[in-house]
Amino acid sequence: MLNKLVAYILLFGLEILSCIGQESEKHDTTPTAVQWTLDAAGPTQRIAIKSVFLLYCPKTKMKGTGFLLSDGLIVTNNHVVEGCTAGEMKADPFGALEFGFEKMATDKDVDLALLHPSKDLAGGLALGTDQDPPLGTSVNTWGFPLIYNGPAPLLSVGYVAGYVKDGPNGKEVKHIVVNGAFNPGNSGGPLFRTNDSTVIGVVVAKFHLYPTMVAQAIQVMANSQSGVMYSGTDEHGNAASYTEGQVTAMVLEQFYKTTQVMIGEAISVSELRAFLKRKKAEVR
Repeated sequence: MLNKLVAYILLFGLEILSCIGQESEKHDTTPTAVQWTLDAAGPTQRIAIKSVFLLYCPKTKMKGTGFLLSDGLIVTNNHVVEGCTAGEMKADPFGALEFGFEKMATDKDVDLALLHPSKDLAGGLALGTDQDPPLGTSVNTWGFPLIYNGPAPLLSVGYVAGYVKDGPNGKEVKHIVVNGAFNPGNSGGPLFRTNDSTVIGVVVAKFHLYPTMVAQAIQVMANSQSGVMYSGTDEHGNAASYTEGQVTAMVLEQFYKTTQVMIGEAISVSELRAFLKRKKAEVR
């Protein structure tokens, strides 16, 4: 009888050790930088962090930020997904495997996109009220600016500086002007009031120091096919040849995109709500 009791105790102890080992393995799968970020964030910020994803399209090499709604759909900007189908888009959640999408609905005029992920996702963010936050309201966004690709999103903070009607294709779209560090890659990220996790806007752009004609001139050089040729490697390490115009365009484009003026814009939540009402049925 005593031997059986000892055996049961040993088996029970082994089960406990096994469970501890499994939990340890699960914890170890979380990247260290992510764990540091989660540990440093308060409960409200953790909700936001876990609902924000890096989105990218291998076809166009475009990347941006997207965020999960409480109904399981993901919002980003149209210009982040433009040129790609739903099946070509990828999402990279921190601490989890990459996943794709089954359906997508877009609106170029408002510069918003709605995607149906290929798997069910837990959590998500709720939309705030349509009431405009007063000037001076402290706001923040989580995202993947510039060449930063994670694993955890980065925090950008600022305050509401004003409102403008600004949209592509001549459409008047309500934008919140934010005095904050919005950069390429932040596009599509959720805008929050500080210490709140309800969405009050969608990051869409930053103010450019340069006139539009500068961007047009850079594009002309990028498309040039003649001139002195240079050999090099692309971002994947593959051999490539570039004209002098293309090399110059690459350098100038980096200056154009990364010059920081600390003023950006976010699409108003009222515009997002109207977009969702029009487009949700397309991705269900």
